[in-house]
Amino acid sequence: MLADLVRKNRTCRSFDPDRKVTEEDLHYMMDCARLTASSQNRQGVRYVPILEEEEVQILHEETHLGALLPELHLPPEGMEPSAYIILCLDREITKGQSNFLKDIGIAAQTVTLAATERDLGACMIGNFSPKKVSERLGIPDGIEPNLIIAVGGCGETFVIEEIHAGESTNYYRDADGVHHVPKLALEDVIVKR
Repeated sequence: MLADLVRKNRTCRSFDPDRKVTEEDLHYMMDCARLTASSQNRQGVRYVPILEEEEVQILHEETHLGALLPELHLPPEGMEPSAYIILCLDREITKGQSNFLKDIGIAAQTVTLAATERDLGACMIGNFSPKKVSERLGIPDGIEPNLIIAVGGCGETFVIEEIHAGESTNYYRDADGVHHVPKLALEDVIVKR
């Protein structure tokens, strides 16, 4: 069921080095994403798969994970993702219109769900310099990196905790390394009129 896949689809920040991502895995994720809804059906999202070791290392250097847990220095050494997909906007098609950012969100969620379906972990990363990533990876002019998704075998355990309005939504790790993800109760996110 979709609800089961959504519950299993958590942001992974520590990856299992024994579970390698294949080119076929990345192509499956991108193929699922390209079939999703698109503003005005303009299809302005472009994908840059990163699987080669040298390019993966560049993204290890250029991205930062777990902003709420800086003391953990995520991912831990030896538990880095084995692949990435960079979601970009083709500026010739999107012409700087911010409504195309919705397309990035739709594509990103689809990529992470497809990763989860393949028993892989994923992490959406916005903490990077698009200019530096473009320069270091040779991404063509007019193709603007907007979001990076790290992919690999997930090396974490997650617990979803139902909370109520007013309680902290900050994720945290307990003494056993279990990652706790607070989610507001359904009645707290439905707007009553």
